[in-house]
Amino acid sequence: MTDDKSPRMDKLLWSLRLFKTRTLAMEACKKGRVMIGNIPVKPSRTIRPGEIIRINKLPVVYSFKIIAIPKSRLPAKLVPEYMEDITPQEELNKLQAQDTFFIKRDKGSGRPTKKDRRIIDKLSDY
Repeated sequence: MTDDKSPRMDKLLWSLRLFKTRTLAMEACKKGRVMIGNIPVKPSRTIRPGEIIRINKLPVVYSFKIIAIPKSRLPAKLVPEYMEDITPQEELNKLQAQDTFFIKRDKGSGRPTKKDRRIIDKLSDY
């Protein structure tokens, strides 16, 4: 099921359902959020099986190992046959830490002041 011609990075990210649209995948590559070996890649870079892709979707840096190259966009059930998620557990824990953070504000208290905003920002940095 692999193609002789390696696809572009943005098309592969879209076909493996890592991004909702190909445009979003292309923008992530252009902004340096997609890396192979700690080197940002361009959307036009070709990809081969066995390479490890790191995607920085704040606050987590996901890691995926490419097993095979699909010919077209895959159904969600078939994605594990082509890609393996090797994201470290420490990175996934960042998502849980973010979900537990919640600031309670009284109804009708208005927008946060500059001082409140600084306190909120300081608490949200981890």
